[in-house]
Amino acid sequence: MDEILGQRDHAVRLDWGPVGAATASADVSVVVDVLSFSTSVTIAVERGMHVLPFAWKDARAAAYAEQQDATLAVGRLEAARGDGVPAPSLSPAGLLTCEPVPRLVLPSPNGSTISAALQDTGTQVLIGCLRNASAVGRRLAHEISAGRSVAVIAAGERWHQDDSLRPALEDHLGAGAVLSVLLELGYDDEMSPEARAAAALWTSTVGQLAATMRDCVGGRELASKGFADDVTVAADVDASRVVPVLVGDAFRKAG
Repeated sequence: MDEILGQRDHAVRLDWGPVGAATASADVSVVVDVLSFSTSVTIAVERGMHVLPFAWKDARAAAYAEQQDATLAVGRLEAARGDGVPAPSLSPAGLLTCEPVPRLVLPSPNGSTISAALQDTGTQVLIGCLRNASAVGRRLAHEISAGRSVAVIAAGERWHQDDSLRPALEDHLGAGAVLSVLLELGYDDEMSPEARAAAALWTSTVGQLAATMRDCVGGRELASKGFADDVTVAADVDASRVVPVLVGDAFRKAG
């Protein structure tokens, strides 16, 4: 049954959340958490930081950061309270202007959790978002040409009532933006129906992307907390050519 659920008849797969990432069981996995883990990682890595994913945002994160001789990212609200240069946080806009640190522990309940869970599975873990969608798509084309399977994992969010997966439009669009590159490069026969559908969603929405990102649940949630700039930064398509890859314990620039 896992063969069917994991879309393993296809070299290019699309799935959701930690369970979907494990079930896809691909040689290369791209974690897409547009608001905001994967966007934040892309910006931080582009600015020279190594980003260590961590699944828990509690005392364990502080202990892990100390153990790894790394800086623990602060919360968005804490970073926004200062009057000077913001501290590194999960805010993409803040990471564009903060003082870079060599090693940054970046907890998040979705993208970081999936990345941490994939660390020991043997898959190569990449980070994708709207800002680096074309660069990631081209990297995946190279992997497929070399005979490797790839999975794009939309992280989604969590319902606070029971912690179950809540699909997020921004992550479906981010995954579709990456996958649409593979369609353009002629890999449509390698793609699962789920992957093709994500690419089609992107194609049908890209003309209204700014409004869609602003008005979707994830965008409205951040704006209601005073972080509309994070949505704008996340929606800057192909602003980056960097493809973060997990090497050891940290994301860094792919060679």
